[in-house]
Amino acid sequence: MIEKKPETSSKEASTSASLDVVETQGFDVKQTKRLLRKLDLRIIPFMSLIYLLCFLDRTNIGNARLDHLEQDLHLKGIQYNDCLAILFPFYIAAEIPSNMMMKRIRPSIWLTFIMVCWSASMIGQGFVKSYSGLMATRVFLGVFEGGLYPGVNYYITQWYCRDECGFRMALFFSAATLAGAFGGILARGIAEMSGVGGIAAWAWIFILEGLLSILVSFGAYWAIYDYPSEATFLTKKERDEVERRLKADSGHLSNEFNVKYVWQAIKDWKIYIHCLICMAGFCPIYSFSLFLPTIIKNMGYKANDAQLMSVPPYVCACFFTILGSWLADRYRKRGVFLLGFQVIAILGFALLRGSGKASIQYTGTVFAAIGIYPQIPLGLAWNSGNIGGSLKRGTGIAMQVMGGNCGGIIAAYVYLSRDAPRFKVGHSILIGFVSMAFALTLFMSIWCYQENRRRDTVMATESETRELTDEEKEMEKELADNVPWFRYTS
Repeated sequence: MIEKKPETSSKEASTSASLDVVETQGFDVKQTKRLLRKLDLRIIPFMSLIYLLCFLDRTNIGNARLDHLEQDLHLKGIQYNDCLAILFPFYIAAEIPSNMMMKRIRPSIWLTFIMVCWSASMIGQGFVKSYSGLMATRVFLGVFEGGLYPGVNYYITQWYCRDECGFRMALFFSAATLAGAFGGILARGIAEMSGVGGIAAWAWIFILEGLLSILVSFGAYWAIYDYPSEATFLTKKERDEVERRLKADSGHLSNEFNVKYVWQAIKDWKIYIHCLICMAGFCPIYSFSLFLPTIIKNMGYKANDAQLMSVPPYVCACFFTILGSWLADRYRKRGVFLLGFQVIAILGFALLRGSGKASIQYTGTVFAAIGIYPQIPLGLAWNSGNIGGSLKRGTGIAMQVMGGNCGGIIAAYVYLSRDAPRFKVGHSILIGFVSMAFALTLFMSIWCYQENRRRDTVMATESETRELTDEEKEMEKELADNVPWFRYTS
């Protein structure tokens, strides 16, 4: 129950997601850690697996390019770039409707449906014979993949408190870095199948990876647990505790399905700032994942060696993505960690831009990977943790990922063949995007800190201590994160 109290108590309310506060009325710290471990083992691994497959299917065209995709399909000029870009408008358009479907129907049904559909699209991509055929399959891939990333991020917020989501989102998103590493190794092996069954190596990459995805999708319905209240792997006491913790974390903020909360998110200026930060993060990520094999090949490596040399940057990125978000959750800070990784990313692209020496350029790819990948889970956790109310949060996450994936459209045209082998223009563009993200992150960190201080001051002026009336609770539902006791993560 939320109470209006003097300054000291209001600060306690602002950290409602922390274990030492939330657990005062439920499980003790040891029991809570055991509960979280149980949730982690049942939820995160499968979510990470399906995102690994999703990201692999979306970006494996970069590996296929090294196995003569362009030559076999007679692509000319920027037609290859067009095939990359066409995915994203449809990917973006699917995101908010998909998250609304996640709220309307069961996650197990919806996520299984979109996974089967994108896997079929991926297999179909292996049988295209022309530019128009590749464009068409990329459209369908975008439509069905668009709902996964915002959907899973929203799904995680339905199981964990705000200060626990960042690390879980990082574990989930780290699958994207593993997809890059796994994709390079897999592509190197599949290259040996060139000509088998009269099918080129690039086509086998699409077909086999699509088949892998569709096999996993057949088990998704039974592997995905819908909501805590229906989780059969939890005891009755544990289910009640998960729901109690979520309620304590969100207070009286609404969890009902009402379109007014969608509009509330659409009119929130803070979400648009996070959209731009996310766009400036996704643009270098997509550029990196789609073109890294090409960039490494242009350093002087052979095609097969370039596939393998693309693995180490992703391994480093995976480690720092998880470490950065774990530290951010522990210290309950997002902005400062984002700023640090943005500086590392700028350094990486500057090394790529400034030197023609292969060893320095390769070092630049490692720094760039370390700097860009942690930004997405940190940014998603920051935005979602600062949105009050279930449906508004789901919409806000989808909006942020929509904005982020606008960066994918730009990314398709960052590295053009005419700029090879150094791609100086492309590296400069990405330095500019990450610098924009740095400026916006600094602004939001300062704003959140100052707004929290302002709310502390307002709460401190109220001398009485009393419970909220039913009318006041209903009013707070409408205010979402604008309620006086809500505190932003800075």
